[in-house]
Amino acid sequence: MKEDNPLTKLYYAISEVADMLHIAPSVIRYWETEFTQIHPAKNSKGERKFTAKDIEILQQIHYLVKDKGFTIEGARKELDAQKQEKKEDQQLLVKLRELRKKITQFKEQLS
Repeated sequence: MKEDNPLTKLYYAISEVADMLHIAPSVIRYWETEFTQIHPAKNSKGERKFTAKDIEILQQIHYLVKDKGFTIEGARKELDAQKQEKKEDQQLLVKLRELRKKITQFKEQLS
């Protein structure tokens, strides 16, 4: 999948995702059992339908396992660490916005 070509559909079949990542569909099914972050919707036939977010997570897993040589457990820990870091970043952003608001109010009081 090209970085400059955004995903345009809402849902992708497992075969499409496997083609994007150059891996077998069985690998995706296995990763689905190992990573709680992957939870594709299933249609009435039980076929998996992956969203852009699912594909992004699969790309991260692929990078960690195939390119960086992480074990499944190591990749799982890395994804959890990234999630925690993102959560901390969001909390910091909220605090900075609150501080900015207080500074603006204080500045208005001085005027």
